[in-house]
Amino acid sequence: MSQELLSLSQDLKRLRDEGYFIQIRGGVLLVREVPYVNAQRQVKRGTLISALDMAGNQTRKPGTHVAQFAGERPCDSDGNYLDNIYNSAINQDYGNGIVAKHQFSSKPPGPNGYTDYYQKMTTYASLLSGPATTLQTDVTCRVFKVPDEEEKSVFNYTETASARVGISAVNAKLADEKVAIVGLGGTGSYVLDLVAKTPVQEIRLFDGDEFLQHNAFRSPGAPSIEQLRDAPKKVDYWNAIYSKMRMGIQANPVHITESNLHLLDGITFAFLCLDKGLIKKPIIIKLEDIGASFVDTGMGLNLASGALVGQLRLTSSTPDRREHVYAPGRISFEDDPNEDIYTSNIQVAELNSMNANLAVLKWKKFRGFYHDLEQEHHCLYAIDGNQMINSEGIECNNSD
Repeated sequence: MSQELLSLSQDLKRLRDEGYFIQIRGGVLLVREVPYVNAQRQVKRGTLISALDMAGNQTRKPGTHVAQFAGERPCDSDGNYLDNIYNSAINQDYGNGIVAKHQFSSKPPGPNGYTDYYQKMTTYASLLSGPATTLQTDVTCRVFKVPDEEEKSVFNYTETASARVGISAVNAKLADEKVAIVGLGGTGSYVLDLVAKTPVQEIRLFDGDEFLQHNAFRSPGAPSIEQLRDAPKKVDYWNAIYSKMRMGIQANPVHITESNLHLLDGITFAFLCLDKGLIKKPIIIKLEDIGASFVDTGMGLNLASGALVGQLRLTSSTPDRREHVYAPGRISFEDDPNEDIYTSNIQVAELNSMNANLAVLKWKKFRGFYHDLEQEHHCLYAIDGNQMINSEGIECNNSD
């Protein structure tokens, strides 16, 4: 737990100062080594768990009176279950070896709930440890232990979203990833917005272009006119925004070429969000050589009878399924010399966002964050018919 968090959150500081063994892991508050009695009238120690409500680096008033517990079902000194506070049996994995098995519900007097986390956690600790002190008078919650080390995080402030919905352990499946985003135009910028909010170790950004006026209308957020006048490099513009939230972003203001493919060394997954097809083949061969998976995004739109028609494309590649990316109708490895990017390459923010969302969903499926029934490696979305077509999946035999 950071010393800044302790110094600015008086309830947490008071818990620590009074000897409670507290930690913050995966966005939840833990009070460890709380004594309790099990059904065999043995004195055991368990861990109290509470979701955290925070504003920046300070705690807020707890949003719920409910707490959870890692340990056996607690009892009174006679071995009878503490039914007066018991809510339900659960099996909630918070990662870091913390699995909550029981949920408690004990509302404080009055309509306003617990005033802070000191009141909440000491109340539950007292309810659990009271029977234990009857059987063993010298047992206490106040063990005056300090964690050996603080939890390491890529985020500049505590990530509480996962813990609030109980997916900390699932989210941790992404923690070892080193991700590259090649191309920070419309789709790539939305990919960054999504990936930046995951605990990946590293995000490498690659784009040699400037962030200009048209980019503002097909990417997240709202740049000021002053920022547009400065015409920053795309990677620098996005790095400045997302570095406020997290560490591990590397801004590379270059286009990937055959001369700098080494910049991809060490990555585990790549999002290819670039328009030019000619360079894609060397990039893909490099990714295959280093054993990285990737997803290539594409968009084809045309103006017909006063409305846009077309489709979105996702083509994925993993170490156990590669060859389909070279098949016709998958990834184009050619550049159109007559293409005028500003007139023929129509891009619309909602489609860029949708393409990015589909790409990130595919990545998370590969990593076990979401279930993946079809394991498709090629997908088309037809806009006019709202139709999704999957192929290169477990039942597709590399054909449409």
